[in-house]
Amino acid sequence: MAIPSFTGDASPYGGGEPYADYRTADFPFTQYANLADRQLGAGVIAANDEFFAMRENLLLPHPAVFDPEHFGHKGKVMDGWETRRRRGVSGEHPWPTEADHDWALVRLGAPGVIRGIVVDTAHFRGNYPQAVSVEGTSVEGSPTPEELSGDDVKWTILVPRTPVGGHAANGFAVDVEQRFTHLRVNQHPDGGIARLRVYGEVAADPKWLAALGTFDVVALENGGQVEDASDRFYSPATNTIQPGRSRKMDDGWETRRRRDTGNDWIRYRLVQQSEIRAVEIDTAYLKGNSAGWASLSVRDGESGEWTEALPRTRLQPDTNHRFVLDTPVVGTHVRVDIFPDGGISRLRLFGSLTEDGAARLAARHQELGG
Repeated sequence: MAIPSFTGDASPYGGGEPYADYRTADFPFTQYANLADRQLGAGVIAANDEFFAMRENLLLPHPAVFDPEHFGHKGKVMDGWETRRRRGVSGEHPWPTEADHDWALVRLGAPGVIRGIVVDTAHFRGNYPQAVSVEGTSVEGSPTPEELSGDDVKWTILVPRTPVGGHAANGFAVDVEQRFTHLRVNQHPDGGIARLRVYGEVAADPKWLAALGTFDVVALENGGQVEDASDRFYSPATNTIQPGRSRKMDDGWETRRRRDTGNDWIRYRLVQQSEIRAVEIDTAYLKGNSAGWASLSVRDGESGEWTEALPRTRLQPDTNHRFVLDTPVVGTHVRVDIFPDGGISRLRLFGSLTEDGAARLAARHQELGG
């Protein structure tokens, strides 16, 4: 599938709805989790320049906002990361060189394989970069910005230097089958970026999970994934495996109201084959719209049969429900059915990897360069 491309200035802001002429598209990789989510622990740890707007704005979860009358001591206040205008070395050569660029270092919230990147220049109409590029590296532990800038750190090009458009969601598919922990986002030669989104699959460290023993085998930060869901009308199903408890209603998964006799569901892929011993289904902040009942089924392998592990059970609003399974169940996939509709905020599946699951996870980790 071709990725839509937006280049050039957007029209100057003429009043009214700031997003009315915003250029965007449906990118095929947004089904994956955002590895640069602050909720996962991502951060912008350094930037060479943030004169007009702070680097931390890049990872804010909400769309960039625009107040045409908001000015500060340094100029127009923008909701994004914005650097000053670059200049050449003299009056005879006032223009920046081809090599001049600004950069920001981003720590991913969870190491993973990147499938796509969105560089969003919302509201940067005449002050966006001419081009962007993105590089990735994998460094264990918690490296400092100085350590990441060392000559011994190998950076891999994920997005080559590519022209971008102003006031647009610029999407880039990534086809590099490696595990990355940090990104270097470059804007050529200068300008502003409103938001950065990094979509991919979490690739957890097998040694860490082995040391934990019992852990949440569906958690996003451990490598669990949402494969599909019947409905994403109000909020994404991926919310249900985010870290921590939900803090407000739209931090969970909520479906539209059904007007038939069906039911809604989410299908998950576990970090690897696991033995599940306990289940939590949380409906925090879903008070008048939580699911009425829920059941949980487990499947082992892509073609395995679904086996009910938790029968249809009544749920209460705004409540964390805990279930210890009478008999542990082994599988690679889980499906939660809710009846008839509504939502849940979090799903937790506590257990451990099987011997086969641990071996497969270790092999995959090595394959990705871990």
